[in-house]
Amino acid sequence: MPTHSTPPPVAEQDTAPGIAGAPSPAVVRALRKVLRPLVHLMLSRGITYPYLSDMLKGLFVEVADRDFRLDDKPPTDSRISLISGVHRKDVSRLRQLLHSELAIEPSVVPRGAQLVAHWMSDPRYLQADGQPRPLARLISEGGEQSFEALVTGVNSDIRSRVVLDEWLRLGVVHLDDDGLVCLNAGAFVPTRGADEKAFYFGHNLHDHAAASVHNLLGGQPALMERSVHYNALSPASVEKLAKLSEQWSMKALLAVNKAAMQAETQDQALAPDQANQRFTLGAYFYTEPDTGPEQPGERP
Repeated sequence: MPTHSTPPPVAEQDTAPGIAGAPSPAVVRALRKVLRPLVHLMLSRGITYPYLSDMLKGLFVEVADRDFRLDDKPPTDSRISLISGVHRKDVSRLRQLLHSELAIEPSVVPRGAQLVAHWMSDPRYLQADGQPRPLARLISEGGEQSFEALVTGVNSDIRSRVVLDEWLRLGVVHLDDDGLVCLNAGAFVPTRGADEKAFYFGHNLHDHAAASVHNLLGGQPALMERSVHYNALSPASVEKLAKLSEQWSMKALLAVNKAAMQAETQDQALAPDQANQRFTLGAYFYTEPDTGPEQPGERP
């Protein structure tokens, strides 16, 4: 039975803060569904409930401090305690920690993503069919159409050999029989490297969830969020659909990546003071045995 999801009209009880009464049962069911795979991940990585509880306490304080201000003024510890339910003494301690800590992200990921984006969009590094060109390792071997030129053009402070060794380890690239550096088809996410995968896990899941929350709370304009899901298919059909989904989603991602690269160059040249927006376009495919009809409010 086919089901095509579109954002439903937002019910009033779902958009109002839940301070005065109980939260919407539909929202609670949705949160349980969303959190289930995250709990699975945490248990698989030794993250226990007490550890998560402490982490959530800090997140509740952080979000209440940043997103629930009155007249754009920082809220008092008492107001954050009221909104979040975190004890006022803990609020004061956690706010001091939040303002002193720096975000920890693997530095190789943003640089690597930038290099991959250039390789997939710069005409110098593309073949006639638009696919990434295999590159000679050094400028002395391939000139501008070399891996060394690609790395130097993006960041001259890092040696191309260091990037190549790391990318070979992660599975982002491989060497063909002629010794040319070839970008792997799935290079948007490294095939190995737990820290790099975790970075993309946080980035992609955050932006998908943020778009869904924006729409659920009635944000305008609504953000694109669509999916197609069927529940009466054979494993063979699912395998065919998985290949088709990967083929068409990669075409869409490559086209948008190329357009975004051109737009970024133009915006930074014409209006650098306004070039401060970011976006994420994602595509995913998931399959599992169907366990029966979902309860109302539990559709993904």
